[in-house]
Amino acid sequence: MLHIYRTTARSKRALIGYGHIRQILVPPTGRQQRSPLCWPIRHCSANVRTFDTMLSTRRAEARKSILVQVSSERSYNELYHYCSQFGTIQSSHHYRVDGDGDGDCHYILLEFGSSAEADAAMQSGVFSTERPGVRARSIFLWFRTGPKPKLIAQEEPNRSLALIDGTRPIQEAELNGLLTAAESIDDQVTILHRVTKLNDLGKRLRFLAVRQLESSLQGMFPQAVAHPFGSSVNGYGRMGCDLDVIMDLDSRSGEPPDRNSRLVYHTKATNPNERTQVQRQLESIGDVLQLFLPGVNSVRRILKARVPIVKYHHEHLDLEIDLTMNNTAGVYMSELLYLFGQLDARVRPLTFCVRRWAQSVGLTNQTPGYWITNFSLTMLVMYFLQQLARPVLPSINRLIQLSASFTSPSSTPVTRFGEGETEWAYTFLKNSSIYGSFRSENEATLEQLLVQFFEFYSQFDFSQRAISLNLGSTILKPDHSPMYIVNPLETVLNVSKNVNLEETELFRMQVRNAVWLLEAHGKETGAPTEPWGLVSLFGPKQQERITPQMFFTKRLLNVKDIFDEVPANAPTQYRNPAVKSQVAAIQRATKAELHKLGAGGGGSSNRTGGVEPRTSSPIEGTGVKLKRNTKRR
Repeated sequence: MLHIYRTTARSKRALIGYGHIRQILVPPTGRQQRSPLCWPIRHCSANVRTFDTMLSTRRAEARKSILVQVSSERSYNELYHYCSQFGTIQSSHHYRVDGDGDGDCHYILLEFGSSAEADAAMQSGVFSTERPGVRARSIFLWFRTGPKPKLIAQEEPNRSLALIDGTRPIQEAELNGLLTAAESIDDQVTILHRVTKLNDLGKRLRFLAVRQLESSLQGMFPQAVAHPFGSSVNGYGRMGCDLDVIMDLDSRSGEPPDRNSRLVYHTKATNPNERTQVQRQLESIGDVLQLFLPGVNSVRRILKARVPIVKYHHEHLDLEIDLTMNNTAGVYMSELLYLFGQLDARVRPLTFCVRRWAQSVGLTNQTPGYWITNFSLTMLVMYFLQQLARPVLPSINRLIQLSASFTSPSSTPVTRFGEGETEWAYTFLKNSSIYGSFRSENEATLEQLLVQFFEFYSQFDFSQRAISLNLGSTILKPDHSPMYIVNPLETVLNVSKNVNLEETELFRMQVRNAVWLLEAHGKETGAPTEPWGLVSLFGPKQQERITPQMFFTKRLLNVKDIFDEVPANAPTQYRNPAVKSQVAAIQRATKAELHKLGAGGGGSSNRTGGVEPRTSSPIEGTGVKLKRNTKRR
């Protein structure tokens, strides 16, 4: 179990020394006393290995847990003694949610020894007569004031809070202090990953939201399963990230029915248009969320999108959730990225560093648009690690071959992507032996890999080449998208289709600038008080150095100036003599062509009196062919 210590928001930040950094980089041994200024962040409560094992462990934790709202963390002793009557409390975590004006809301997550004990605690709850509302039982409760005299002789609980204010992300100043006090850029990347990634409490809260979704629909659909996907489960999530969920109303629909049973359920007829059916189902589920589920508010139905979703906010978990249906590719992609992260310990820290850099320089944005997304950045990192002389990650096709070598002859043969979604999922990613099938011979440090990443993409030819993680190499671009990254699951799709030319060129400029910053702001080259390494790379002045406006300014020459006469008193100014000569050549060629058209030679008249030459000739000095379609005056 790995512990990381950081100062809470309400305490004064102490001076950061090497001993404090060592607590982050090196796991503590034995039982350590918790400092009142430092609270441990537990990153994983079980020794998980495969994606399915991780999911089942987290689901089991959520099944044994309840969430109780309290007045503050000081209510823990009283809550612990009261809830101990229902069973053994395995762990407890505290966090707070910023309030509107009545103060912060404090919550304590309690995990019992079994799901039956958690159910007993939940069933003991009552509905408030002072707060009328929909009387729906759930795992979200609040702890009201009890008799005070009985609490005087109570002893301290046997188990203390594992976390206090556990969902607060680290502040920028505190993070810069930790990074500045590190010994090397390699340590900086490690620290950045460990103090900003989604911690154990964050994962627990997200699986509580998954459990609430399932339990709300399993009364009518007993086989309903909510599948979390995206950064919350693939190992690349940061503190405060959203939760993406796919709802499957019948998880056993693919199983063959029992031919011996003569009883068949009556069912409602579905809409023949699958998209329309999904939209209507999501609309109804959105109504259930808004009207009946405690903590759910701000439900937004985005049903006209390419993938219809329902977005909502959970006020008790302080979490934004996106719900969709019938989009199993997201789950498979999450499992694939999780596998990449498990194959080598350097994959996730490097990805976190690149994402943080892209955010600091304005390459990514939380709202959808024409800029690079975190998913596209992750794909760029994975491909970079594949194409090294000594690869850190194998290609996907190589992993499929390795999976086939570990598969028994009696099992289903391994298929490639696109030949069958179900077969691929169960014969490749579901093969647990694939997690130990590849070990990289590359011994480069995180610092070396980060510099090589920036150098690699500063020279990459985005205009001609497309990136394929399946092959682990580049291919010719199938279309004219400025950036083309082949979707590993659906190879006919482009992951970065939304990225325009301006953002692609800005990415190239920013990676070149990053190489210069890392070289010029090393720890040995600057003064002790100056920022160095990642601090200089993520500094607030980055967006002042390079912006899209610097490289995509107003045109030096308007196109109409080529054909219009320029007044003598306002001559056109050219910054480049070569451009001036090319413009003059274009003007001479155009006047000659207009003169020929005016003479009526070399063309055929149409019904409107225009002349259309059948051929096009290159313009002198440019090699550019212009199609002539000029009407005779």
